Amino acid sequence: MDYSCVKIHAMSIQIVDGDLLDQGVEVIVNAWNRNVIPWWLLLPQGVSGAIKRRAGLSPFKELGGVGHIPLGKAVVTSAGKLPFRAIIHVAGINLLWRASQYSISESARNAMTEAQKLGVKSIAFPIIGAGSGGFSSSKAEEILVEALKPFESDIEIIVVRFKKSKN
Repeated sequence: MDYSCVKIHAMSIQIVDGDLLDQGVEVIVNAWNRNVIPWWLLLPQGVSGAIKRRAGLSPFKELGGVGHIPLGKAVVTSAGKLPFRAIIHVAGINLLWRASQYSISESARNAMTEAQKLGVKSIAFPIIGAGSGGFSSSKAEEILVEALKPFESDIEIIVVRFKKSKN
């Protein structure tokens, strides 16, 4: 299903190809785990790996202090060296490192709730559950967009399909 731009109420969801970390938004969402294994023992991959390389360790040290995160919940940290106001980390995979419809939709809803609490005007999501979560990108995207549609908000939402730049 192609959702190039879905407009619901005053809110719009834009789907773009690119790099999450290159979006001109106030906050980004990190598809994280449940914080059961200490962050410093993990070799972050995908979105988390890119964030660690460009943001530094401070967001992950903050996240480590939170402790166990229930599946689908969201935690806000600083953005480290990244130019964002904050990073919203979501527990998008279970203890077996797998995503589900529940974990994707709850992660999206809880990230939006945190964004509303922060009072931001824009947020960028990766495709939660794809990649190391084992979900097909297209199905994960469909679940993510459906979970975001009910929000009545003025927050600009960008869903980013990862695509390496040619540079």
